[in-house]
Amino acid sequence: MSADRFTPAQLADGEALFRRPWQFVKGVPSLEVLPAAERTEICLAGRSNVGKSSLINGLLGRSLARTSNTPGRTQELNFYAAPSVSLFMVDLPGYGFAEAPKPRVEAWTRLVRDYLRGRATLARVFLLIDARRGLTPPDLEIMRLMDEAAVAYQGVLTKTDKIKPTELAHVLTATEHALGKHAAASVGVFATSAQTGAGLAELKAEIAALAGAFGALPG
Repeated sequence: MSADRFTPAQLADGEALFRRPWQFVKGVPSLEVLPAAERTEICLAGRSNVGKSSLINGLLGRSLARTSNTPGRTQELNFYAAPSVSLFMVDLPGYGFAEAPKPRVEAWTRLVRDYLRGRATLARVFLLIDARRGLTPPDLEIMRLMDEAAVAYQGVLTKTDKIKPTELAHVLTATEHALGKHAAASVGVFATSAQTGAGLAELKAEIAALAGAFGALPG
């Protein structure tokens, strides 16, 4: 998504939101121990090893989320918060392939699905998509679930530094076209790289705008 979509003030709001001292709040292994539904929630979802934890760290400006080359490292819903902001950022366990026993993979896949279906305070899901692979069958399955549950979501390409600009343009167009067919998908796809920082300012601005629209920011 082009930076031209955001005004300088919106970009500044995004930077201000993520300059706050964000902290890890808790890891949630089951719905029974979710935090009270008192804050707006924005979550990042995606396949195992898509780069969610790296992107979270890039947004928050500190290494709070554990990163690993091993798919399936995140196995809980991880909640992050900042002072004076009524907002949770939520890092979901990756779906799809993971290096873990099948029952455990099934358990956290079920946790992700149940959270996406039933969390009333969930404002938007940012669906992370590896730019090298584009949308995959597990992504389409999660999109179908969110369509059915009327959960708003938006595409975010990750690892864009790993492909050539011409390839990125192609996958960006293809992803926007595919998401455009889904009623619950928001317009526009972010192209990001946690490695280079590309696209993070725009994503921060979008999150700040959402937080403001849902009354999560101080007046």
